[in-house]
Parts: sequence; structure tokens; C-alpha cells
Amino acid sequence: MIGFYDYTVILTYLSLLSAVTGIGLAVARHPLLAILCLMFSGLCDMFDGRVARTKKNRTAEQKGFGIQIDSLCDIVAFGILPAVITIVVCGSVWYAVLIAALYVLAGLIRLAYFNVTEELRQQETDECRKTYTGLPITSAALIFPFFFCFLDIFQRAAILHGALLVVMALTGASFVMPFHIRKPRSKEQWALLGIGLVIAAGCIFVWVRFRMRIVR
Repeated sequence: MIGFYDYTVILTYLSLLSAVTGIGLAVARHPLLAILCLMFSGLCDMFDGRVARTKKNRTAEQKGFGIQIDSLCDIVAFGILPAVITIVVCGSVWYAVLIAALYVLAGLIRLAYFNVTEELRQQETDECRKTYTGLPITSAALIFPFFFCFLDIFQRAAILHGALLVVMALTGASFVMPFHIRKPRSKEQWALLGIGLVIAAGCIFVWVRFRMRIVR
């Protein structure tokens, strides 16, 4: 079979499988479970680079393949999955579809730009990237779950839909804005992981409350 199947790409493959599962759950009207899939994809993305770098004898082809599949996975996990969740939650109205489509487009542009600049950078140095240009698309793995932790404060569907679309529009715009963000260091990544676990617990709590209301 074509491609690579060693341990350096396993987490990326798992991230994609989780994202596709999340899309299926969102379409089946289980947005909170889809959000958990989004967070699991984010967890895989956080460590896939670390795992890949443990293999010291990677060929140029393996490195290039890793960069490409990482971006292809990211557009599904952190672009299409949040867009599908948003469209389903908002009832597939035209303006939700439009905002979601522009969000995915912004994510695609950012990832393509990252691939080009990263390829050029790696031709000049082997050092790890220290800054990002624009908001990393993987930030969706924390932004949207954090939003869904506060579903109970939205008493009317119109307010929920409006707030979600504003969050999506601002996040998508941030993907292509030319500001620089310092790449999180090791300790900061662990702090983000802790924050993610707290947010995941909040989403699970909201989901349990939602299920209990249905039972009643």
C-alpha cells in the first residue's frame, strides 16, 4: 500500500477517525458528543509532532508526508467538524451555512500558507518553529468546547445560534489575520491540556444534564 504506517503517523490517523466520527454524531443530532470528538482530535494533534520527532532517521519523504497529512487532517477535524456542528445546531439556515463555509475556507487558506512557509523554513533550518502567524486552526479544539460548556445560559435558541455564529466568524477571521502568536512551550502545552480536561468535564456535565431533561 502507498503511504506510511509507522508509529509516527498513528495519532494523526486517529485524529482523522475521531473527526469523521464527530461529523456523523453531529449529523445524528448529538452535537455535544461531536464536541468531545473534536477535543480528542485536538489531544491527538497536541502530541503527534512530539511522537514524530522521536524517530531520528526520518527521510525527507516521511517528513513531507507528515506535514501534508497533518494539514489534511486538521482541515477535517478543526475546520469541517466545527462547521458541521454549527450548521446542525443552527438548523441549516442559509446564513449559518455561509458563515461555516467561510470559516472552513479561512482554515484552508491558513493551512496552505503554513505548509508553504514551513517547507521553506525547513530548507533553511532544523529548529522548531517558535511563532505562528494567525490563530492556529487547532485552537478550535478548545474554543468551541468552551462555548458549549455554557449552553445553559442561553435561554432562547436565537441567542444560542447568534452567539455561536459570532464565535465562528471571529475564529475564522483570526485564522488569516497577520498577527504572530508565540508557540506554547512544553509547560504551557501541559497547562493547555489541563484546561482542555476541565472543559471536557464541563461538556460531559452539560451532556448529562441534557440527557436527564429528556428522560424527565
